[in-house]
Amino acid sequence: MVKHNLMKQPLVVVNKSGGAGAEGFLDVKGAKGDPHKIVVTLSNLFTTPLATGVPFNWRDLTPVSMMALDNFVLWVNNENPAKSAKDYLDAVKAAGPSKMKMGGTGSKQEDQILTVGIEKATGTKFIYVPFRGGGDVAVQLVGKHVDSSVNNPIEAVAQWRGGQLRPLCVFDEKRMPYPTKITATQAWADVPTCKEAGVPTTYTMLRGIFMPAGVTKEQTDFYVALLKKVRETPEWKDYMEKGAFNQTAMDGENFNKWLGAAEQQHRVLMKEAGFIAN
Repeated sequence: MVKHNLMKQPLVVVNKSGGAGAEGFLDVKGAKGDPHKIVVTLSNLFTTPLATGVPFNWRDLTPVSMMALDNFVLWVNNENPAKSAKDYLDAVKAAGPSKMKMGGTGSKQEDQILTVGIEKATGTKFIYVPFRGGGDVAVQLVGKHVDSSVNNPIEAVAQWRGGQLRPLCVFDEKRMPYPTKITATQAWADVPTCKEAGVPTTYTMLRGIFMPAGVTKEQTDFYVALLKKVRETPEWKDYMEKGAFNQTAMDGENFNKWLGAAEQQHRVLMKEAGFIAN
């Protein structure tokens, strides 16, 4: 926004990291009617209030724009003998319940929810090991302290390029549409979907922008138009390719409908996982 002079006012980034996003959500919830505050959200928009009971729901904010969906990839150490996701999960099953470790970011959040989805789809059972962030998870997998991870592409691409980790499948409905080679022989587009690889489960993560409640349509429309301009910049397009994102974008009523469906999906998944009672 600053580089391309897309907005006359300066944009200041404030990191509110407490409570898996809860501090940031509550801050924006409390700023009702303030058009000068926006928040970047992930799928913790759903998981954090469901898991913690913090008094917040996405409907307490004004949805502005889905910027993209982040993919999840099943990663193993490059020395793992598994040639496919099915090979690896067959090995996990053969090892017996809770013998193999799945590394992920945080507890009762996206990585653990996806791990439970894998278990239910394949009859496996992992020991889930939470870490502070995706970078930590990748390092632990390189060091063989865990057996696999479900990191986002951008969190482990350096280790893939360096020959330390290997992607087995992506948990999206379609392959990632990026043909540029990451290693000497493989691009993101060469990574099969997990459904293709015999693991019938899918999961993607929201990358969205919201405003406080009580703002006007004109104020919301300003940010919708601004964010469309952001998505057209070369920097954004480069970031999308580097992170192998699903570039689905939405605003307005379509985004609201998507949010309602995604909230329900997370409620079902978290109930199945035993993270919430009802």
